[in-house]
Amino acid sequence: MFGISNYGAFVIAFILLLLLPGPGNLALITSAGKGGLKGGVASVFGLLLGDQILLWLTVAGVAALLAANPIVFHALQWLGAAYLAWLGFKMLTAKPGDKPLLNIKAGHYFRQTLVITLFNPKAIMFYVAFFPQFIDPLKHQGMVTFGVMAATIAVLGFVYCISVVLITHFMAERIRANPRVTDGLQKVAGVFLIGFGVKLALGK
Repeated sequence: MFGISNYGAFVIAFILLLLLPGPGNLALITSAGKGGLKGGVASVFGLLLGDQILLWLTVAGVAALLAANPIVFHALQWLGAAYLAWLGFKMLTAKPGDKPLLNIKAGHYFRQTLVITLFNPKAIMFYVAFFPQFIDPLKHQGMVTFGVMAATIAVLGFVYCISVVLITHFMAERIRANPRVTDGLQKVAGVFLIGFGVKLALGK
């Protein structure tokens, strides 16, 4: 369909990508927990834009560039690792009563989630290595094929991300009154971000 090899498998593969734990999901949860619906929705659009940038860079031939120049890919890995580890460290060392690491401004959440998505190894590997496998070289229709794939990814990503934000916001309203719980969740999020950074740096 539209030059896509097994469209159903493509949809399932992307849904599984969304469900896998990773920095993107953590960014959504953190943004919705700290910034409410406004911060959560801004984070959603940051993640969706990051996905679209990765997709169209792949279309433009960045996949071939990275394959031919592994040094570039490793540089991206280390840069992403450093960012995630730094963010996790700041969250882990924050003290109760300190100014929040993340400003309650939608634009801030948007930029942060965009950067995390662009350096997310799960997303990079999907677009660079996995995504091209769903393009049928015999029935490929150029921009029509890529447009349908991009639209599918955008719709599925939006539905999933909004669901995560709404669920997180509902739960946050129940625990926000307890500073100790909020501080504990921030520490846990910091540990996970540092873990993601180390995992990315090791290329695992």
